[in-house]
Amino acid sequence: MAETGASPLPPTPLSPTPLSPTPRPPTPRPPTPRTSESGSPLARAEHFVWLTARVLEQRLFAYHFRGGDPDPVETALDAYRNEDGGYGHALEPDLRGPVSQPPHTARALHVLDAVGRCGGQRAERVCRYLTSVSTPDGALPAIRPGRREYPAAPFVPVVDDPPGELLATGPVVGLLHRNEVWHAWLFRATDFCWRAVESLESSHPHEVEAAVAFLDTAPDRPRAQAAADRLGRLVRERRLAVLDPGDLDAYPLSPGCAPGERHFPHDYARNPRSLARAWFTDDEMVRSLDFLVAEQEDDGGWPVRRPRWAPAPALEARPGVTLEALRTLRAYGRTLG
Repeated sequence: MAETGASPLPPTPLSPTPLSPTPRPPTPRPPTPRTSESGSPLARAEHFVWLTARVLEQRLFAYHFRGGDPDPVETALDAYRNEDGGYGHALEPDLRGPVSQPPHTARALHVLDAVGRCGGQRAERVCRYLTSVSTPDGALPAIRPGRREYPAAPFVPVVDDPPGELLATGPVVGLLHRNEVWHAWLFRATDFCWRAVESLESSHPHEVEAAVAFLDTAPDRPRAQAAADRLGRLVRERRLAVLDPGDLDAYPLSPGCAPGERHFPHDYARNPRSLARAWFTDDEMVRSLDFLVAEQEDDGGWPVRRPRWAPAPALEARPGVTLEALRTLRAYGRTLG
C-alpha cells in the first residue's frame, strides 16, 4: 500500500555567509607632546611654535629651550641672506620682498648673537653690507629707498633720501660691540650713536629701546652709565614705561602707536644686567614681569602689540615675540616649566 502524505519540499539552497570586512589597522595617533610639562608656559609656547612658526623660529626654540645645536639655526638663517651680504625675504615680517634692508640685517645679527655665531667672516660680510648702505654720517637708515614695489607695513617710512636713525643703528652697533667685532664701519656708526643718545630731549619708546641696546655694550662704560642715567630720568618723566599695569589709561600712547602698544619695564631691561634695570624699582619690575606672564594667550603664544596690517606678517611675528618673552622671563628667574 502506497504511503500517503505531503511530498517533501525541495531543499532550500543555503545563502552564502557574508564575508566579514577586513579589519583596518588603527589610525596612528600623532605623537603626544611632553606630558611632564603639560600646561606649563614653556609647553604651551612650544605647542604654539610648532603650530605657527617658521623653520628659523622652530630651530631657535630648540636651541634655547631643548638643547638644540646652533648649526640648524644658522642654516635656516642663510635662506634669508643675499649676495650683497645683507638679509631680506621678510626676515623682519613687516617688510616683504627679497631686497636687503637694515631691519632684516639687524634681525639676522640678533639671531647670530643668540647662538654665538656673530663674529669672524659672518660679521665681516655683514659689515661690508652696512658700509654700502650707510648715510653720509655713518649711520643706518630705517629703510633703504627703492623697495616700493614690495609690500610693507603702512607705519614703515619709505622715503627717497632717508636719514640715518638711532632706531636702526643702535641695536646693530650694540650687537657688534657685544661680540667684540672691530670694523671700520663701526667707528663712525658708534660716534653717531653717542651723538644721538646724548642729544635726546624727547623720544619714542622704540628709540629708547635702540639706545639701550647700544649703551648696554658700548665700550666706554662710564659714559654709557651717565647716558643711561639721563635716559632713565627722561623715560620716567615722559611716562614712556607703564609702571602700574593695573592702570594702563594713566600712561599715554606715544605718537604712531596702536591701541595697546605701550611699553613696560621689561621691554627696556630685557635682562637684569641691562643698564635700564636701574630705572625701575624691584616692585615695578615684579609687576612688569607678572604682566608679561599674564600676556601669554590661550594658544600658547604672546601677542604682537604693533598694528596688524596683513595676516602673514602678524602670524610670522608672533613666534619671535614669544621667544623673546620666554627668554626675558628666564633671565629674571621666572619658572617656565
